[in-house]
Amino acid sequence: MSSSIPRTIPLRNDLAGEEPYGAPQLDVPVCLNVNENPYEPSPQVIESIVERIRQIAPTLNRYPDREHIALREALCTYLKRETGVSLETEQLWAANGSNEIMLQIFQAFGGPGRTALGFAPTYSMYPEYARDTFTTWTTVNRADDFTVDVEAGIAAIKDIHPAIVLITSPNNPTGTPIDVDDIARIAEACQNVEVVGAAEGAHPIVIVDEAYAEFRREGVPSAHTLIERYDNIAVSRTLSKAFAYAGARVGYIAGSQGAIDALRIVRMPYHLSALTQAAALAALDHTDEQLSQVQHLRQTRDETAQWLSEQVYHGKKLQVAASDSNFIMFGRFNNRHLVFEKLLERGVLIREVGPDGFMRVCMGTDEEMETFRTAFLPVLDELNASGL
Repeated sequence: MSSSIPRTIPLRNDLAGEEPYGAPQLDVPVCLNVNENPYEPSPQVIESIVERIRQIAPTLNRYPDREHIALREALCTYLKRETGVSLETEQLWAANGSNEIMLQIFQAFGGPGRTALGFAPTYSMYPEYARDTFTTWTTVNRADDFTVDVEAGIAAIKDIHPAIVLITSPNNPTGTPIDVDDIARIAEACQNVEVVGAAEGAHPIVIVDEAYAEFRREGVPSAHTLIERYDNIAVSRTLSKAFAYAGARVGYIAGSQGAIDALRIVRMPYHLSALTQAAALAALDHTDEQLSQVQHLRQTRDETAQWLSEQVYHGKKLQVAASDSNFIMFGRFNNRHLVFEKLLERGVLIREVGPDGFMRVCMGTDEEMETFRTAFLPVLDELNASGL
């Protein structure tokens, strides 16, 4: 059991020894560890937030719109613009960050006797959602280049009959995308499988986590284009990343009305506050401004990936995972924690995450990325000189 929890507290037995999830939150000059958009909202957006909140402030003695209809309508409008897909309000749902969306998915479709399937390495919170809902978590290993092994995934689906299949695109922590045709192949395989522990005729639901989708390369379609064809596909997104709204905690998901209604069963009463809804609408009022730095961050990503791939560690160039997100995974180091500590000493915070020996750095401002490069080179020189 965690040392901070005394034995007199009746913690669930399966949670004994567990630690809370979270990346380090340290007061350092350059934080490049949690995949935020480094550019703050514009003054116009801030004014819109204040005005939206001012309008609803006199009603804060009342509960908010439980179904957040105005926000769902605004998200439909945004997704039509961003993906080209027209959706009805009943096909959208929002919550406090995509984390709450994911937990609702596991609450609605997982549970004792059911299995969720992912593709490793992937987002480290997925097994925690599974743990918290008593859902069995299993993974299929990705290929050496971190792409999804579709054939292995289909074989696993036929073998274990999961309730949930989680596909992350671009993937976290690797940044790797998956082609929508491959997602379609997985969805079709799921339609030929019945879920263990569910009603007869129930098929696995395919959840596509597109938290970083706005950073994908130009011309790459979203999995939203598959929703009309497959009623067992739902696509999750967030305003935290490209929209530069991590502090607002707004996530959302699109799918069939049936899938959305299932999430409505498990949602907490009035789960999305009036303040959150107002702030989200303010951001969507200014979509162009909120997304104004996305193209620049894409360029920064590509330039940083190229620069990292040219760096030499013990006689070999660094391995850099192909990324369609706002971060890059790179390695392999003999002791990645040593790299982490030496960068931290120089005021730069990145993330130890992913396969052993790999690090992840998210894209910051031009000045922050220059600081990262300036800090990383002497660290690399020191490692090469010492043989570490």
